[in-house]
Amino acid sequence: MIPLKGGESVEIVQPIKEKQKIEAMKKVLRASALRNELLFVLGINTGLRISDLLGLRIQDVWTSKNEPAERIELKEKKTSKVRHVALNSKSRLLIRQYIEKERHQPAPDEPLFLSQKGGPISRQHAYDILNTAARLIGITDRIGTHSLRKTFGYFAYQQGTDLAMIQKLLNHSSQAETLRYIGITQEQMDDVVMRLEL
Repeated sequence: MIPLKGGESVEIVQPIKEKQKIEAMKKVLRASALRNELLFVLGINTGLRISDLLGLRIQDVWTSKNEPAERIELKEKKTSKVRHVALNSKSRLLIRQYIEKERHQPAPDEPLFLSQKGGPISRQHAYDILNTAARLIGITDRIGTHSLRKTFGYFAYQQGTDLAMIQKLLNHSSQAETLRYIGITQEQMDDVVMRLEL
């Protein structure tokens, strides 16, 4: 827990570090709703903050030609910077399935992640969706909405993406901050050195 002003505290959440758990999360989330799976998939494939994910509208991901967009353009809520984020084939396929099966010709300005009350789902609701799925598949680490962004950074790093690029994508001030954020420990870094044996 990290203490905040006013006596409040915030839990430190972890990335999901195993691909089989990511696949299990997708299955559990799909069983509840395609919307929930899409929230998870977009989060782990774009690295967007939860506030930006929940702020997405249909027009941000669906073109006038009735197909998924190739990229999202948005103004980040936290930084007010305009960002262009590419959508990979998995994300675009799931957007198509969601729009065609669950939304049935939505208005362009409707929230992408629609609640039963008509507005976008809340941050707390998104947290509950992700946490419930994580517990169902046996994840015991602290998982929250921030875990999506951390998972994106963790797997980008594991796949060999340059740390400076991940730092830029996550808008961090230093590479040390990025390593801490994605859950790379000193022990893991030491292990790389110890196994090198040149």
